[in-house]
Amino acid sequence: MSREFEMSMMGELQFFLGLQIRQTPQGTFVHQSKYTRDLLRKFEMADASPQMTPMSTSTALDADEDGKEVDQKVYPGMIGSLLYLTATRLDIQFAVGLCARFQLSPRESHRTAVKRILRYIKFTLEFGLWYSADSSLSLLGFSDSNHAGCRIDRKSTSGTCQFLGTSLVS
Repeated sequence: MSREFEMSMMGELQFFLGLQIRQTPQGTFVHQSKYTRDLLRKFEMADASPQMTPMSTSTALDADEDGKEVDQKVYPGMIGSLLYLTATRLDIQFAVGLCARFQLSPRESHRTAVKRILRYIKFTLEFGLWYSADSSLSLLGFSDSNHAGCRIDRKSTSGTCQFLGTSLVS
């Protein structure tokens, strides 16, 4: 590439678009712990007590038409910030996606669910993605679905993940 483009070596990559990258001979770790700390401060959750899970198994979010309305600007901001965090935090992807369904008319119950996710990421601040240097090049995929499981409109939910060796790639 240096024959075609003017390049300069500035050292090992450590930050890229909010992602923190730590490279070792064993592999590469990609995380967003600085972004997560900033996110917790932004939404005044830095001193909140941490949670061990992003969502309770008994939580069933719905439209909650009778619930108290919340700020129409803050809630989408929380969701957008959490969606960016899912680039390295696949453990919160389902919970954030579920809360994102209610951005047009957020209620207190939805904000409570988002705050639980924020309390969970405080507990798991250093989570990220590990890409091993010793990983094989075998491709493995998983999928799951829930037929008509949405309580609001009976839509189905599905998801997939693909691994290249032991590294999650999609």
